[in-house]
Amino acid sequence: MSVKIRLKKFGAKARPYYRIVVMDSRSPRDSKTIDEIGLYHPIEAEDKQIRIDEEKAKFWLSKGAQPSDTVRSLLNKKSIQVK
Repeated sequence: MSVKIRLKKFGAKARPYYRIVVMDSRSPRDSKTIDEIGLYHPIEAEDKQIRIDEEKAKFWLSKGAQPSDTVRSLLNKKSIQVK
């Protein structure tokens, strides 16, 4: 099973927010997740946009989970090193 760290969409049409989740790469965007590691609110103030549990993120990255391009950039903003 290939595991990815990616975004799961919530919110209304003009007010989206996302959960940063760990899930099987073959499953649809809004299906069952393995773990939730953070939140991303793109329309919030700059300092409140990204909340990530660093311990969980590092754990899943060490287990071989591959982040999507967007999640990789969010992790880099929070200074979490991605291989």
